[in-house]
Amino acid sequence: MKQQGTGRGHEDDWWRRLYGDGGGAGGGAAGDTGASDAPDTLDDRVASALRALAATGRAAPAPGDAPERPERPERPERPERPERPERPERPDPATGKPPGRTAPPPPPAFPTPPAPIPLQATGPGSRPATPRRPVPPPRGAPADPPPSAPPPDGPEPGPLPAADPAALDELVPDTALDGARYGSLTLRAASRRGDLARHRGDIRRDALLTVRFGSGRHALLLVAVATGPPAGAGAARAARDACAWIGGAVGRSCTRLAEDLRTDQRDALRSGLQRLTDRSYGTLRARAEERGLPPERYPAALRCLLLPADPECRTRVFFGVGPGGLLRLRDGAWQDLEPTAPDHLPRRAAPADPGEPPPAAAGRRTDGTRAPGEPFLFRTAFARPGDMLLLCSAGLAEPLRQDPAFAARLAAEWSLPRPPGLTDFLTAAQLRVEGHPKDRTAVAVWES
Repeated sequence: MKQQGTGRGHEDDWWRRLYGDGGGAGGGAAGDTGASDAPDTLDDRVASALRALAATGRAAPAPGDAPERPERPERPERPERPERPERPERPDPATGKPPGRTAPPPPPAFPTPPAPIPLQATGPGSRPATPRRPVPPPRGAPADPPPSAPPPDGPEPGPLPAADPAALDELVPDTALDGARYGSLTLRAASRRGDLARHRGDIRRDALLTVRFGSGRHALLLVAVATGPPAGAGAARAARDACAWIGGAVGRSCTRLAEDLRTDQRDALRSGLQRLTDRSYGTLRARAEERGLPPERYPAALRCLLLPADPECRTRVFFGVGPGGLLRLRDGAWQDLEPTAPDHLPRRAAPADPGEPPPAAAGRRTDGTRAPGEPFLFRTAFARPGDMLLLCSAGLAEPLRQDPAFAARLAAEWSLPRPPGLTDFLTAAQLRVEGHPKDRTAVAVWES
């Protein structure tokens, strides 16, 4: 008890020194160590504290007035707490499931994939489904043999001709196209494989050669059309050899031939061209013997046109051997200029121009220079503005002579004021005619 009183006395002494009357920093008067006579109550202590604050310069309330407690600010209302979810009921240890509930079905062994989302086209129209490509036949399957007649559904090329790695120069393209313009004449030339050869994969037997010898007004144009024999090996080679040999012979004599043309030396032209043709055929027969081919089967039909580049010379010379066609389109009608024109030609024969000799054919030769029964053909023609001269192989000459509708259609195509372009000329020259599947070669000269 003594310790508690001692502690209480020290506490009272601290309060008297801090808040006692008349005291300064030490609390009471000097030498006063006794207890204060003031009652030690809570209100007395608050009043002492207020008096101490007044001594430091702060406003203090009047004595005896109790200070008002400051009002506490109202606390904001707390948001209501969400109700706690009810705790799941503990499963029954006996059954392993909550009471009053059924167990969910077990998950499947493999989850079911979600249903695909249907895709929709976003353009103005939906695209049709792409058809599947046909499955190619297995390798080694036997191919169907080519039929003997071409299909009637268009002149589309069939298989490529078989090639020999050691003789690739024997190959011939399906189609050849050429053209030129000199002075008053416009030249168009085309040669294409026939429907039957395309369907069988055979090589084109028609050959075409267009060359120029010399220059300027002395230039001479040569166009040669040759057709190989219908059967036997080497038909295409025979046609190309015929064009090459006659081209070489004319080229070596071009100066003399051009002069004979300008001076209208028709007899000299006939004899000179017949001699060149005989030499060429003799060379072809010798070449056939070197290759082990029958000489009588090797020669090919050969038909040529000589055209001077001089615009003042309008003489056109035709010469050759074998079947084919030479026609002129004048005033929208066909005229046959063939020296040995057949009697069944359905069009009117060509009247002779002033100074133009009638068509003539040389006598048959049996000396081996040409095949027996094949005469040398020669004719000159005078070109008028607006005329069109047509030189062609038998593959085009036969439908022109036998099918009036086809002849009329070609006449309409080629009677326009201006000559056609290369592609338009080829399109017209390859118009299909039923029953005429041979190779076709056409050379047309428009005069202006």
